[in-house]
Amino acid sequence: MAPNSLLDDIQDLNLSYLLLVQRLLNEDRESAMFRLDMNGELADTIIRLSIKQLTQLSRTNQLLCNLRFTDADQLNLLIHNPRAQGLEQTHASLLMAGA
Repeated sequence: MAPNSLLDDIQDLNLSYLLLVQRLLNEDRESAMFRLDMNGELADTIIRLSIKQLTQLSRTNQLLCNLRFTDADQLNLLIHNPRAQGLEQTHASLLMAGA
């Protein structure tokens, strides 16, 4: 994969993520703030960003989103827990909320 292609993919992902964050905040601010682990000031700032500003922000070589898992054990608990059949979403939410 060419370096420019990877950079383009990162920037596309960043823009998609920022648009999703803004949409989540507009639809249910409190729930989005909890899910995204962000404070009210950051939420307000993101809500006010124009599409031009979101695009400018996305044009970096760094991912703006990150995994909420801090270690492999958390991820393995989520993936390989036979007792959590049908409760994967709830289990994931609890693990990430505790992080």
